[in-house]
Amino acid sequence: MNLFSISQLAQFSGIKAHTIRIWEQRYDALKPERSEGNTRYYDDKQLRRLLNIVSLMEQGHKVSQLCSMSDETLFSMIHDSGRIDSSDTAEYYISQLIAAGMSFDSGHFEHILSLSFSAYGIRETYKTVIYPLMNRIGLLWASDILPTTSEHFISNIFHQKLSAAIDSLPLPDSTKKTWLLFLPENEFHELPLLYANFLIRLSGHKVIYLGSNVPIKSLESAVIDTRPDYLLMFLIHFDLPEQIQKDIEGINEYFSGDKIYLAGNHKLITSIKYPQNAAYLASVLDIERVLGLNEVLNNNLSR
Repeated sequence: MNLFSISQLAQFSGIKAHTIRIWEQRYDALKPERSEGNTRYYDDKQLRRLLNIVSLMEQGHKVSQLCSMSDETLFSMIHDSGRIDSSDTAEYYISQLIAAGMSFDSGHFEHILSLSFSAYGIRETYKTVIYPLMNRIGLLWASDILPTTSEHFISNIFHQKLSAAIDSLPLPDSTKKTWLLFLPENEFHELPLLYANFLIRLSGHKVIYLGSNVPIKSLESAVIDTRPDYLLMFLIHFDLPEQIQKDIEGINEYFSGDKIYLAGNHKLITSIKYPQNAAYLASVLDIERVLGLNEVLNNNLSR
């Protein structure tokens, strides 16, 4: 069983610690235990209760009423909410996905994710739910608040869903441009790269997907053999800028295509000098702009 401080509950829920204390005092929202030093601490059940209260608040329910309900009633309301009218539902989905991830509840996780896909579609779900959620759990994991197993559980479900979405897309024809996608050595956070794969395939281009932890030395043969038009690499963790500089210059020596694109760690990428045929994609919108994705989709709809 995991134990949390009130500040950790605030990080998970997005609700200030001061507000959580007020809810406890006024509405008996949570029932923390106390250590021998008289410090409040909360277990998994209390965290999930708080996340459910926050999620239902996003749907317009009053906090005073929610705090008086049993855990079973709150969860039943969450599970049965097939239609959400709030204009800002992203926090609802994020809170519920974190709660399901913490308790390894794959059924509830997939139920909430399906609601998000229905409401937003895959592209908007990634931008408004998955990307902010992964940023949040990344910070929580780095702070030793979120167990590694929960982070893997959440990431793997997203991985499965994105892979299924990619598999459902039609194959591009042979005249389309080719993108080679990879994460360099010691980079393992594959979701951004996998989503880029989805966007590129959605735009009608071909993808050669090498995945994570690709040594720069072994990349050379793949580039020479496949002759891609574009390379796309994500840099997530902070490596030495000098090493990244050296790697990109090395790639450029044998890459004969149009462009090398870099994405990911803003601080790292903006600290290096890259060749003229390289460019930084600072956001998902930049990737969509380079692909001309909105134009492609509009053309497809007009046919």
